[in-house]
Amino acid sequence: MTASTTKPVWFITGCSTGFGRQLALHTLSLGYPTVVTARNPAQVEDIVKGHEDIALVLKLDVTDPAQIDAAVEAAQARFGRIDVLVNNAGIGYFGSFEESDLEQVRNMMEINVWGLVQMTRAVLPGMRQQRSGSVVNISSVGGIVAFPAVSFYHATKFAVEGISESLSQEVGPLGIKVLIVEPSGFRTDWAGRSANEASRTISDYDETAGKRMDMIRGYNGKQPGDPVRAAVAIVNAVEAENPPLRLLLGKAALAGGRGKIEALRKDFEGWAEVSEGADFPS
Repeated sequence: MTASTTKPVWFITGCSTGFGRQLALHTLSLGYPTVVTARNPAQVEDIVKGHEDIALVLKLDVTDPAQIDAAVEAAQARFGRIDVLVNNAGIGYFGSFEESDLEQVRNMMEINVWGLVQMTRAVLPGMRQQRSGSVVNISSVGGIVAFPAVSFYHATKFAVEGISESLSQEVGPLGIKVLIVEPSGFRTDWAGRSANEASRTISDYDETAGKRMDMIRGYNGKQPGDPVRAAVAIVNAVEAENPPLRLLLGKAALAGGRGKIEALRKDFEGWAEVSEGADFPS
């Protein structure tokens, strides 16, 4: 039975930990109907306790198109629509470019990129029909700035950035907004259980990728970013009259973004004459 509601209906992937969990807790606390999904629904039952009237828990593996379609249909049947899709499900992978296990990399690509693509394509028809909605894609400051040891993770987030930026231009005239969230280090499970790492090591990379991996693992649980505050910031951005396309979260993310702008400007301006000289003469 469809439940009638005037409040925005949120659909969040990857709610067992991290941003997904905190977002679901926050939206439910606001009284927003929320579809809470996870590969193992038992891990999110505590989130919806006391909010059963406005919550829908669903089993969802974003790499399974059949589960995606079934989840979207169930959400629409329960609440009548989906107003905000949050593509949060994702994993990390650590290892130098040369050391990385490409099968594990492909698995990460399936989750971080193709899972997001398939989820969004499943939800867009309803948003187009209602001429409203928001797609929130959880990227990373690593979607605009790259570091050693996470080249393939960066590849997934750079892909999310490009897809999202183009999508925003396509669906904006239809009343649909796109928000790219770019966090720096937050106390989620990204650097712990949610990330695999290369099984082989090449000593030549000890001082670059190796040091970076040790730093990331050692940082786990000590990151300055607060997922609870992040959840509030994301909801506020979605509900803003003029939301940004990109929302950096964390001081390190802002510093990294500003640094990337300066690095780009240095390359662009330093080689401007060469760049312009590559065209046919006027």
